[in-house]
Amino acid sequence: MSFLKTPLIGLRADHFRHPLDLEATANLKQLPGLDVMVRNLLGPLAEQFFYLENIASSVLVGEQQLPDLHKLLLDACQILDLEPPQLYVRQHPVPNAYTFAMRGKQPFIVIHTSLLELLTPDEIQAVIAHELGHLKCEHGVYLTLANLLVLAAGQLPWGAGVAQALQTQLLEWVRCAEFSCDRAALLATQNPRVVASVLMKLAGGSPTLASQLNLDAFLAQARAYDEISKDQIGELLKQAMTAQLTHPVPVLRAREIDRWSSSQAYQALLESRPVSHNGEVKSKGGWRNW
Repeated sequence: MSFLKTPLIGLRADHFRHPLDLEATANLKQLPGLDVMVRNLLGPLAEQFFYLENIASSVLVGEQQLPDLHKLLLDACQILDLEPPQLYVRQHPVPNAYTFAMRGKQPFIVIHTSLLELLTPDEIQAVIAHELGHLKCEHGVYLTLANLLVLAAGQLPWGAGVAQALQTQLLEWVRCAEFSCDRAALLATQNPRVVASVLMKLAGGSPTLASQLNLDAFLAQARAYDEISKDQIGELLKQAMTAQLTHPVPVLRAREIDRWSSSQAYQALLESRPVSHNGEVKSKGGWRNW
């Protein structure tokens, strides 16, 4: 199917970053020395470890290796105005994708085979663009520390109490950062139903069930989730259930992307020069600075 997409030349993270991400990031930056510790002490070792692990145990995507996936990556990078990172495919039964980067040093994305089997090509591109959102927003430093703390909670030398408090704050930040990355997925696919469909399939999909799922019913389910917040007990229950999660619940993410797709801010970002899927320029225009 032929369709128009807008390449967002000059796009900056602050053009689409979610307000909750901005607030949570500002709170983390108030912790003295955290950024420097991760970047200088943990970053170089982690980069080398993951690079070796990926080269040894995954398939590196390129022009000669899974070229269709490679094109989805390149197209998403062009739209988001981002240099392509390495993309790996890894055999794994749990549908997942993740990113690692220390502000530009050997950034990479890994996608599990089970996730690829669950999604359409457009949905796969949404996943890739979501991970590119982490790179565009320079989430790498805090993502690294959050992942390490989740793995080593309670075993760190400065004490379980301090570690738990830091882990709680980092998990709150990670959940907020995911909203920004979902927006990056929407900017790349420029179709909110594609992004919401990914979230629906992550919530309750399988290769055999995917064709039977109803996206409109899932979005109605998201509105029902909102209704629970209308009383204090419901809000407290929601907070308790999500406090230890690394991602917001799928229905909440779908609701957020559905709302943002109708916003003036999103529409303003698309007021640029559209091109067809094969790269042919269809109309003239320019990047809107605002």
